[in-house]
Amino acid sequence: MIRLLGVVVSIGLADSMNPSTIAPALYLATGEHARRSVIQFTAAVFVVMFAGGAIVALGPGQALLALVPHPHPTARYIIEVVVGVAMLAGAGVLWYKRARLAQRELPTPSAGGKSSALLGLTIGVVELPTAFPYFAAIAAIVGSGYSVGHQLIYLAIYNVCFLLPMLLILATLAFAGDRAGTMLARGRDLLQKYWPMLLAGLALLAGIFVTLLGVTGLASSGHGTAGKLSRKFRHLVH
Repeated sequence: MIRLLGVVVSIGLADSMNPSTIAPALYLATGEHARRSVIQFTAAVFVVMFAGGAIVALGPGQALLALVPHPHPTARYIIEVVVGVAMLAGAGVLWYKRARLAQRELPTPSAGGKSSALLGLTIGVVELPTAFPYFAAIAAIVGSGYSVGHQLIYLAIYNVCFLLPMLLILATLAFAGDRAGTMLARGRDLLQKYWPMLLAGLALLAGIFVTLLGVTGLASSGHGTAGKLSRKFRHLVH
């Protein structure tokens, strides 16, 4: 259970450095009724992402699980390796394109008057089909073979991790007082300049961790030094 929690949290934190959600939240945080707007926006994104993940996990995911109701541990380890390698590949692409990505303007909500909740719903719907790290986490969750209730809990944990930057924005609005505007404006400038590198770094760490989980799982049945070290590592994260 701790192993799966580590997978979900690491991928969720890596995916959290997403300018498509952070930049609009920072924009709302500098407008009127900032705290209420960011709360509504964050809640709307959470609803869309959680509901979409639940539909995938409880629909196609459970249909596949019904074919193999008790997945063999080896299958779960292979899923972890695949997910981890995919994260590493994504980190490599982000790092390679970091200069070009940093030159792009961050997304800013149009002045068309959309409510913050509707804006969150719209961004969530647009982001969900291309949320490949989320789908990787869903694959690990479904492949765990845990009950539906436990799978929904892990989906919720993932989305809390994914929304962590917006929760930090809310904390800044709540506790920074008059300095909040300056701090958040500085945060937007830093996001514009460094988000590709931050996202690549987080994806790299998550990919190494998840891949290590899968590789040590596959090697843990061995009798040599690698097997012993793998079993010790697995024991620490179980």
